[in-house]
Amino acid sequence: MAQRGAGGTDGGTGSFLLGFVMICAGGYMLLNGIIVRPRFGLGLVAFRVGGLPVTSGMILVPFMFGVGLIFYNARNYIGWGLAAASLIGLVFGVIANINLQMVSMSAFDLLVILVLLVGGIGLFLRSLKDLKSGDAQG
Repeated sequence: MAQRGAGGTDGGTGSFLLGFVMICAGGYMLLNGIIVRPRFGLGLVAFRVGGLPVTSGMILVPFMFGVGLIFYNARNYIGWGLAAASLIGLVFGVIANINLQMVSMSAFDLLVILVLLVGGIGLFLRSLKDLKSGDAQG
């Protein structure tokens, strides 16, 4: 049995590796150019339910009751449910209030990032195609 290339096809291991490296470099440069700023505090609105604002402090009240029920009886499903739902709501509120912003960069920097990322994806996918027949292997 002959040695097969990337993805079990004869597409080329070199294209596969070069595409993968380009994807990693472009993805790193893109993600490195994003600033993450939280807008979350104890009195700020975490999210809205039916038009009513829910603050992070309001989420912590059922969490405290849930933890109290868990310490009273560790097999109390209501306590575990309250604590878990409150933590999920708190995480959802933090994620919903994240502000993503691109750092200022030149057009050349952005073009280099996009060429690396999209070109790498193209090379990566081409390497998974069988070069002999031209058909994609599924």
